[in-house]
Amino acid sequence: MSSNSSTLLNEENSQGPKRNTECLESLELQTASSFQDNPLQQLQLASQEVLEKAKKSGRSKCPRCSSSRMFYCYTCFVPVETVPTKEIPTVKLPLKIDIIKHPNETDGKSTAVHAKLLAPDDVTIYKYPCIPEYEEKRHEIALIFPGPNSVSVKDIASHLQKHTEKNVCDNDDDCSREPSVKQAKIEPKEEEKSINKHISSNKSEGTRLKKIIFIDSTWNQTNKIITDERLQGLLQIELKTRKTCFWRHQKGKPDTYLSTIEAIYYFLVDYHQEILKENYKGQYDNLLFFFSFMYTLIKNAKCCAGKE
Repeated sequence: MSSNSSTLLNEENSQGPKRNTECLESLELQTASSFQDNPLQQLQLASQEVLEKAKKSGRSKCPRCSSSRMFYCYTCFVPVETVPTKEIPTVKLPLKIDIIKHPNETDGKSTAVHAKLLAPDDVTIYKYPCIPEYEEKRHEIALIFPGPNSVSVKDIASHLQKHTEKNVCDNDDDCSREPSVKQAKIEPKEEEKSINKHISSNKSEGTRLKKIIFIDSTWNQTNKIITDERLQGLLQIELKTRKTCFWRHQKGKPDTYLSTIEAIYYFLVDYHQEILKENYKGQYDNLLFFFSFMYTLIKNAKCCAGKE
């Protein structure tokens, strides 16, 4: 991502340092009201001053591999030396996230690393085909991917429950086993109530989504991953109402096709409201900490270059 913004700024520099300086000074003086067309401006974000300073100082070394990067290393998943980890917000997620990255997806263009940087305890990135086996846990895992069988976030619980009801008795001896001698004194109604309570408890546990999977690739690359047998049978979820702000939006694709970090963010917001039934108060906004900064940086660079 940083290479894109740097290119834009370099293009502007070639048109004359004076014009570039005047343009940047003008942008710095603009108030929030000047960015009414910025759909990300209402986010409740931590201070991005550390990113502003890093932008001014230029590229820096990755503390692990020593590669020259802007803001963070997209191969080591850590901030660069000019961006102290303590100044980067940390987001706690209500479930675990696996990101399956296509091997041909360019590391520097992927937004998946944002999730790992900002929610390190809850996000794992895998490079296809090295992915986990999900068979035993498929009743508590869902995959974000649009398709004919995909459901909305609000329908997650009901679809997981159908799967659980189908299998709960197969995995529970109490459903078919005759009462033992020690259980003979239990009144029929009490026994039935006890079994139903146990099954109900299993259903409630079974309908809890514990992990969500995202595919990180161009839309033309997804077919190889989505058809992998390890992902078959998983509940698929589609985010149908959100529109992308990504500056690398793929031509010919609808604007509801989101970048990876956007998909993660919008899913969590909907999950928080529709499944957890809690008011959303910006708990996951900082997942867009880097994305929103890059969005504004690139938008401003394009403005300076006369491309908007």
